[in-house]
Amino acid sequence: MERNDVIDFKALEKELQDALAADEKYKRENAAKLRAVEQRVSSYEEFRSIVLASHLKPLERKDKMGGKRNVPWNCHTTQGQPSQFKTSLSKSEVLSNSVRPCF
Repeated sequence: MERNDVIDFKALEKELQDALAADEKYKRENAAKLRAVEQRVSSYEEFRSIVLASHLKPLERKDKMGGKRNVPWNCHTTQGQPSQFKTSLSKSEVLSNSVRPCF
């Protein structure tokens, strides 16, 4: 290496991180393939779906639903309306409600 050569440590770090991520993906997918073969899956589609879902992690106990939600599922139904729902809307109300953002 000459004195004029400069090492780009950021590029080197990125290359290392990419290589580590690729290695982790290979190991994860290979383990999923071995599990699928061990389970004796009945079709290639089932095998492929197991491999493609290998990045998913199981839910933890803290991830269960049932707590208070911070954001409503459909924010357009709760904005500016009393506790009872309207049963009929005019065309202008539908159009005006459909373009408002939730936040």
